[in-house]
Amino acid sequence: MSGNHNDHNHDHGHGHDDHDDVGYHATVKGYLIGFILSVVLTAIPFWLVMAKIIPSASTTGIVLLVFAAVQIVVHMVYFLHMNSKVEGGWSMLSLIFTIAVVVIMLAGSIWVMFHLNSNMMPIHDMRNMP
Repeated sequence: MSGNHNDHNHDHGHGHDDHDDVGYHATVKGYLIGFILSVVLTAIPFWLVMAKIIPSASTTGIVLLVFAAVQIVVHMVYFLHMNSKVEGGWSMLSLIFTIAVVVIMLAGSIWVMFHLNSNMMPIHDMRNMP
């Protein structure tokens, strides 16, 4: 009898056995790795500043910015679960667009402020005016 309802052939395409999901699956190990990296990436710059390891303030600032950028990437990967496969790459594309807009805004603001500063009339020239 081919119409038997006791036949448990579940080949209906419901996706019960579909393990080809490309999304990120959070694990305790992943969160622990992210937490440890975050603590290390916070402790090293703190130590560099408090112990005055690097004598130059500008070099220290650049090193701190590098550590901050690495920590941002760690947070995005381990806590926000952003990669090129999540949501078909749209979350990564939106991140790239956001970074591009922020860089354009910051560069434009710095450029405008620099040119305003260099084009303003200095105070000492105002004293020589009639």
